[in-house]
Amino acid sequence: MVEYDFSGKVAFVTGAAHGQGRSHAQHYAKHGADVVVTDIAGNMDTVPYDLGTSDELDETVSIVEDEGQEALAVQMDVRDESQVEAAVGEALDEFGKIDILANNAGIAHFGDLVEMDEAMWDEMLDTNLKGVWLCSKHVGKHFVERGDGGKIVSTSSIYGLSAGPGSGHYIAAKHGVVGLTKTLALELAEYDVNVNAICPTGVDTPMISGVMEAYGEDVLDDVIATTGPWNLFEEGMIEARDISEAYMWLSSDAARYVTGIALPVDAGMLAK
Repeated sequence: MVEYDFSGKVAFVTGAAHGQGRSHAQHYAKHGADVVVTDIAGNMDTVPYDLGTSDELDETVSIVEDEGQEALAVQMDVRDESQVEAAVGEALDEFGKIDILANNAGIAHFGDLVEMDEAMWDEMLDTNLKGVWLCSKHVGKHFVERGDGGKIVSTSSIYGLSAGPGSGHYIAAKHGVVGLTKTLALELAEYDVNVNAICPTGVDTPMISGVMEAYGEDVLDDVIATTGPWNLFEEGMIEARDISEAYMWLSSDAARYVTGIALPVDAGMLAK
């Protein structure tokens, strides 16, 4: 594992109850940061699998504390600006600052665009794109007011750089995250804020397992039949820690001149 030094830093991680978000929180703590862990800790109408719970969010707190760092848990729906603003305020009251924003919260479900209910489209775009904007807006305001830099890292997807059948709303949202990232990078550069996105291939998380349980493994087979395999090295998914390592690099001084990029961590999927 590469060593980074986030001593004295505070990371704000969304969607941290389990999966990639929990992994990111643990990695930030392992490298010395205190961590604000946030999650909706409840379900959504259109999502056919269980999202993170308050108990799981508490488990993430324990994991951060086991690494020797302080943690603050906040239940927050990234779609709701008042909740985002309040959560950022609570983090600032607790720690006095935020240094790193990790926009990880996201959902997935399937439906053809010509058959899709409006509610599915709205919940997807509100969570996976609007939520990234709202968190970036309110943490970004803090970065601007403080005037001494900051890091924003957001999870897009390989489908923020490509396309596939059955999830056009997800693909539209993830393409939007890439465009949002590039624009924020331009707007916040004068304040020494780095803004980047990561584009993972399929990651072994509760979201992916929940999708397969809800729709059957055939739905992913249909996508892969069009796009080709998600992992050229071996059969199956990559791990959450593989994405966390990219988060750590983009959050560190090692990437001080990296901004406005969409970094694939894709096991070669996009090379085809």
